[in-house]
Amino acid sequence: MKKLTEIKFEELTTKQKLSMVHAAYINGKSTDEEKEYIFELIRNRALGAVWIQWDTDGAQENINKVREIADYPILIITDAESGLGEYLVGRHNAIGCTGKEEYAYAFGKAVGVTAGNMGYNVVCNPVLDIKENGWVRSYGSDKYKIATMAAAEAKGMHDGGVLTVGKHYPSGRNPFDTDSHMAEAYEDQTKEDLVEYSLYAYIELIKQGLLDGLMSGHHRFVNIDPDFPASLSQKMLNIIREQGFDGFFITDALDMMGIRAKYGRDESKGLCIAAGNDLALPYSRDNKFNQEALRTCYEKGIITDERLDEAVKRVLAAQHKVMLLEETRVSELTEEDIHLVKHINKDSVYAKFDEGLSANISRDGKHFFALMTRNEENVGMNGAVEVDTFSNGWLYPSKVTAKIKELFPNSTVYAFHQFPKQGHNLHILSDSVGYDDVIMLTFSEPLAYTGSEHLTRRVETLIEAMQYTNRISTLVHFGNPCILGNLPHISRYILGGLSEESVETCIEVLAGEYEAKGVSTYDFRLN
Repeated sequence: MKKLTEIKFEELTTKQKLSMVHAAYINGKSTDEEKEYIFELIRNRALGAVWIQWDTDGAQENINKVREIADYPILIITDAESGLGEYLVGRHNAIGCTGKEEYAYAFGKAVGVTAGNMGYNVVCNPVLDIKENGWVRSYGSDKYKIATMAAAEAKGMHDGGVLTVGKHYPSGRNPFDTDSHMAEAYEDQTKEDLVEYSLYAYIELIKQGLLDGLMSGHHRFVNIDPDFPASLSQKMLNIIREQGFDGFFITDALDMMGIRAKYGRDESKGLCIAAGNDLALPYSRDNKFNQEALRTCYEKGIITDERLDEAVKRVLAAQHKVMLLEETRVSELTEEDIHLVKHINKDSVYAKFDEGLSANISRDGKHFFALMTRNEENVGMNGAVEVDTFSNGWLYPSKVTAKIKELFPNSTVYAFHQFPKQGHNLHILSDSVGYDDVIMLTFSEPLAYTGSEHLTRRVETLIEAMQYTNRISTLVHFGNPCILGNLPHISRYILGGLSEESVETCIEVLAGEYEAKGVSTYDFRLN
């Protein structure tokens, strides 16, 4: 292994220090010139961190190049909320829905080992956000359960040899479900409520030494700091420091509109460091611009020497931790680890049904399955789906159709859009009349720049129309169950995660081929 020498703070120039608080970004679209700019900074021992998202083109090649060049323990960062490589789950809530710490630990260890073997030393997990209104990127709505599961995940990551970064600090309630990619989110919690509720899991993990870093989010807490979002607020970042956190702060992407629309691309870089972040993450390929913006903010006095020195020392402390973890990390998973991780998607499926019923229906029955697909899908009027993939690769309509036909040979599958056409509704309503019952398959997914999650009103109206005569016996839903609260009573629900395996398992549960072992992580209400 290449011998690394830690950087000594006393040997850094001011120019190097300003580069040390920058998390540069490389992805598959980075040009040779853009990458060479970063590589030259690393050769000069003048870059604190580099973010290379694991699932982008050329990620492994770029990681290898950084490790080849760096003679110091530069932080090589990614996030892996859903895992990485061959160990992928249906977002964090799939782990939460298993209800068991051993799954969370195995997942964290799989993330650590896989990321470490790729060359990473920092992974921005676990997600500590607490959500009352449902979110597949959260462990749930119970602060105690979040703390327990996240601690298990973080322990696994440490055993796998990577630093942890909890997110998205400070995990407020977000009452309006604002997407920070689109706009600044608003929060009305007080400091006392924040510490008691949203920060409970953070504080518990800090006590156990399981949080090496935190990612600051772009929510503005008007009763604590009416002027700045958490990522640019010294008042907000100091709250967790007062609770004993001594690790590093890295911002969420500063190029999100929650920051950029109000604070611009220039001064936001300086404001985040001045507030108490130790690494600015613009998440843009324009690394030269971002470096110059940090220097300009220093020259304007936005970043003081005292704050800059403090930030650099925290980055160097994180690099030192990397060296220590490298000495103790394991590079292989046990058979038990692999078994648990591979079963998260299956064992997180949850079923809820009326008294006297079970999770499954007759396999010999004549059922009408209505399968919701993205609007991007080319759904023919005969029900055929001509495009066999979703852009995020978890729901494949043709595979779902084949699985249903395998387990329910006397049934029909009809695909419709999440905002259905007039003809889609007509065919579902009229063609399903001659069947024993209707099984609706729906989904929701939190994609950046798409706003809050909902079923479209047109789908809700379709379901309402059929339930006037109780024609729907089952709703199979993938994703956040809390969005189903507007629906009329349906006697059976099967709930799965956003993964191909979870989708398949939900159908197997409906057929009685697999037991629904999952738990509910949200207290959602159904009519």
